[in-house]
Amino acid sequence: EVQLMESGGDWVQPGETLTLSCLGSGFTFSSVDMNWVRQAPGKGLEWVSGIISDGRWTYRPTYADSVKGRFTISRDSARNTLYLEMRQLRPSDTAVYYCATDRLGTVRGQGTQVTVSS
Repeated sequence: EVQLMESGGDWVQPGETLTLSCLGSGFTFSSVDMNWVRQAPGKGLEWVSGIISDGRWTYRPTYADSVKGRFTISRDSARNTLYLEMRQLRPSDTAVYYCATDRLGTVRGQGTQVTVSS
């Protein structure tokens, strides 16, 4: 059974940095392209970032335009862990963040709340 567990969400002020983590289990983590999606209050799921295998044990990050240049996705396959470093946070980044095995968030964890407010 695929299990994903996010952590690291918090309340922060605009401009601050926060790093999220996601521990995966029940599948071969290194073989799966991983994503972060988020859901802001009253809105649907939004894809944020993905990290895609190129088939040679290296990975290529991809980002939504809204976070490009501010967020950095990474993974540690030895620890079955996915990360999302979020810099220069804005109130519009407030959402529940999920790690997922696809861009639609079809298979995702329980989420972690990020609130950006002064």
